[in-house]
Amino acid sequence: MSHAMDVLPYLVAAYVFLTGCYGLATSRHLIHAVGCLAVCQSATYILLLAVGYRAGGTAPVFSDIEPGSRPVVDPVVQALTLTDIVVGATVTALLLALVLQIAKRHGTVDPDELRELRG
Repeated sequence: MSHAMDVLPYLVAAYVFLTGCYGLATSRHLIHAVGCLAVCQSATYILLLAVGYRAGGTAPVFSDIEPGSRPVVDPVVQALTLTDIVVGATVTALLLALVLQIAKRHGTVDPDELRELRG
């Protein structure tokens, strides 16, 4: 049973990523596509936290315990996850601003109707 619990976060991350990719591939609306891209990004949060997880680990604060006396979670992975969240929010905001400009300029957010953008 322990092995199944070790693999579960990775399976959840893969499922969330593939769900976002499916939505991105089948999207007929640019705002929906941006939302699906945000879902894909959230799979990376799950993956990073799964990599840094330790069973029985505590917060990496050593003010009250001796270093090495207890397992702690990896603080670098937590910092990377926080950075990933900030970058994901920034990218989502930028893409939504671009969708807004496309809607103003072309009058639609359907990717199939944007004829001027085809190469």
